[in-house]
Order: sequence, then structure tokens, then C-alpha cells
Amino acid sequence: MNSERRTKRGNYAVPLMIVAAFALPTSEAFAPSQASSRLVHTSSINLLQMTATLREESTASSTSPKDLGAQPVVVSAAAEALSHSETTMKLVPSFDLFQMLSEEEGGIIPHTVAGNAMRDDTILKVGIPDKLEGMQLKDFKGLGGKQKIETLPDPFSMVEKELQPFSDSIKELVSTDQPILSMAAKHFFEKRHGKRFRPTIIQLIAKAVAACHPEEIEGDRWEYSGASKIGMEGGKVTVGNHQGSDVWRKQAQLGQIVEMIHVASLIHDDVLDEADTRRGGEAVHKLYSNKVAVLAGDYLLARASVLLARLENTAVVQIMATALESLVAGEIMQLKSSPDELLQMESYLRKSYYKTASLICYACRSVALLGGHAYGSTVATACEEFGFHMGLAFQIQDDILDFTAAASILGKPALADMSLGLSTAPILYAAQEFPHLRPLVKRRFKENGDKQTALEALYSSDTAMDKAKDLAQFHAQKAVDALLRLPPSEARDALLRLTYVVITRKK
Repeated sequence: MNSERRTKRGNYAVPLMIVAAFALPTSEAFAPSQASSRLVHTSSINLLQMTATLREESTASSTSPKDLGAQPVVVSAAAEALSHSETTMKLVPSFDLFQMLSEEEGGIIPHTVAGNAMRDDTILKVGIPDKLEGMQLKDFKGLGGKQKIETLPDPFSMVEKELQPFSDSIKELVSTDQPILSMAAKHFFEKRHGKRFRPTIIQLIAKAVAACHPEEIEGDRWEYSGASKIGMEGGKVTVGNHQGSDVWRKQAQLGQIVEMIHVASLIHDDVLDEADTRRGGEAVHKLYSNKVAVLAGDYLLARASVLLARLENTAVVQIMATALESLVAGEIMQLKSSPDELLQMESYLRKSYYKTASLICYACRSVALLGGHAYGSTVATACEEFGFHMGLAFQIQDDILDFTAAASILGKPALADMSLGLSTAPILYAAQEFPHLRPLVKRRFKENGDKQTALEALYSSDTAMDKAKDLAQFHAQKAVDALLRLPPSEARDALLRLTYVVITRKK
């Protein structure tokens, strides 16, 4: 029976997900990071070959990233080069732009390149007082302090009315004449829609960006491009003209696109993982079949592709297509990581970036572009950096809850990752403390008693769970630091509160 299920999984889920992932109209190419912000024209290379090239070509720092071994390849370098031109965006993966681990844990500060060069703390707030300047999450209740987070605006309440028609609108966007396919595609938008975490972030980022004046950036470098032309009086988005504008509509539609991509990835993941439940209900493939579930996911990706093209910003299409490629890369990395990579915290975080953070951070940068800000601007950079760290904090907290919350609260089976042979932050920290766990991690807990042994070690550890919580808080604080580069606004402050919510939630 198990082999039969594996055959089905191989026949349907992986090929169709990869085919669907590259249905997006894109011609992006990737250039390696440099030691300075000067753009170096080089032959294009694939996203997943980037790490080795970075190690070879970067000489500005004596500290080098740890060797993570061979990375999974989705597209060959030759195929990627065919799509390259002088006008395509030279995107660098976010994990090579922003810090993944603290210096105490061996993390490094990435080199300065186009995607992270403009990170000035004051340029957007000249003459604007900010009462939250220097905000530290550790000062709030639940994280060691005494301040009340409730003094900041509630993020979900702020966009509740805007998101009320969200499900109805998105159901119309994914309607099809095929009844079963239509029901499967709409499943998560009708009954199991969750808290709409990603659309909430996007709506709030859109509002926060509206409070930022576009920077005057001159030159013909690619990172100075990407901003949508704003067809409003004065050619700029402001807090006063944003609500209800065409810019606001496109940013909201990006939220729908992101949710479609996210839901499609959940449907495909559940087929790959043979999961029974999702969001407290039956998984789509359990309600229908593997074939219907994979087709429903493919259909959602196809609809997302069409709607993405209609945003009429080719830079945003390239960025979001890269996010979709990252989802596939994460799935391949999860399936194909070597035994040594399974023990590496950097490898775990990179996989978490591909599978969770990439969609959030690329969407956040795209919102800034749709709001009239260039790719390399301080505003767009802050948005992506916030999304990168927020996404990782969210995933790490999810992985902590996998060991501390009951399945009825999580809405999915507890210890799901261990059942798939995956080690997350709590187990990896336990393995650092207890060497006898390392062979278990490397063999993906395949032998009888492996999972029980690992759990006993984790729950007997005095440090593993605390270290995992500290890692989540490290990324949440980095997300706060990025947001604080934006001028004060109710939306920005609501996002600050959301970072707190992400790492203190119980489900």
C-alpha cells in the first residue's frame, strides 16, 4: 500500500507542480552577489547554484558562509542563460541579502549588493519623530519585559473590513465550469480559510508604503527600475489618495494572488506528504483524489499567473515568479537533502526560506514596487527584509508548536515533520547537545524507536527549546528593525505588533 501511494505521488504531484511552477511568464536571470554595490555584468546562473558562486567570487570579508553542500537544481544554468537580457532583474536570493543566524551562532552579515544596499535608518524619517524608535520585543510582556503590546494597533482589526469580501472575490476568480475542480480549488477559500495571515501582511504593507515618499534615484541601473507608473495627481501615492485607488486595487489583488499560490502549495504538499488533515479539516486529496488535488493546485497556479500578468508590472512578475520557483526548490531540497545537510541549521533555515519566507518577502517587495518605489529603494528593501525575517520567525514558531501544541489546536497532525523524517530547530538544537541524536537525524528517524528517542532527548534538554525560541525572536526583532526604517504610521505600527503575535501565538 505504501509503495502504491509513493508511485501515485511520483506520477502526479512532483512533475505537475514543477510544470505549473514555471507556467508564469518570466525571463528573470540571476547574477552573483558582489562585494560592493557596483553592478557587475556576468553570465547568468541559476538560483540554486548561487551559493557556490558567491563563495568563490566574494572577497570583501574574511568570513565565508558554511559549505551547505550541493544544492538542488531546478533549472540548468544553460536554460537560465537563454532567458537573460540587459533589462532583466538580477535578483539575489533573500538569504544572501539578509542575516540568517546571529553572529553568536556563526551567522554572517551578507555583502552589500543591489538588493540590500539602501538600508539607511533615517532617510525616510527626516524631521519625523518616531516614538517607537529602537523598539525591542524583549521589552514586552511574554518575552521578558513589562510593556503591553496592546498599545499598538491590532493588525487584523485594521484590515478586517477590507478582507471581508476577500473569500467571495477570490472564489469568483478561481471559478471554473468543471464542478469537481471548482469545488476542490475553492475548498480553502470557503470553509478553511484560516486567519489570512499573508493577505493581512500585504494590506498593511501597502498602507505603510503609502506613507513613504518615493526616493529620487537617478541612473539607468536595473535596481533603480521596477516602480509602477502612478497615474494620480502629483504622480505619487499618499495616505490621502491611496484607499480605493488603482494602486490600492492592484496591491489588494497581489494579496489574492499570494493566497492562491500559498493554497496551491498546501494542496500539493499534502499530496506529497500523504497528509490527512489541513486547517482542522480533511486535506483536499482526501476529499477528492490525488489527481483532482494536483489539478486543483495547478489550476490555482495558472489563475495566479494570469492575474499576476494583469498587474502590468514586469518587474513584479519576475519577482513573484522567482517566489514560485523558490517553493519548488524548497520541496526538492526537503526531499533530496544529504544526511550531513539534515544536521545543519543553515540548511534548515534555507529550506524554511524557500518554502515559507520567500513568498512573503517577495510579495512585500512587490507591494512597494506597485506603490511607485524602485526595486533598490530604501522602502522596497525594508519591505523585503521585513518579509524575510517575518517568514522565518513564523516558520520557526510553527516548528516549535509542532512539539508543544496538540493536533486539535494546530489544525494539522502534531509531530508531522518528524513523521516525514525532517528535523526542525528544536531537534537540531537538541542534537547539538546530545550527540547520540545525530545519526537519527541523518537517517531521517527511519528505525524503530528513533522518534521516541529524539523526543525524550528534546524534552529532557534544558536549552534546545529555549534556543529555538531565541532564534524565532532573533528573526522577529530583525523584522522590527526593518520596519522601523519606514516612517511612523498606524499600519507600520500594526505590523510591529504582528511580529510579536507571530512568536507568542499558541496555534
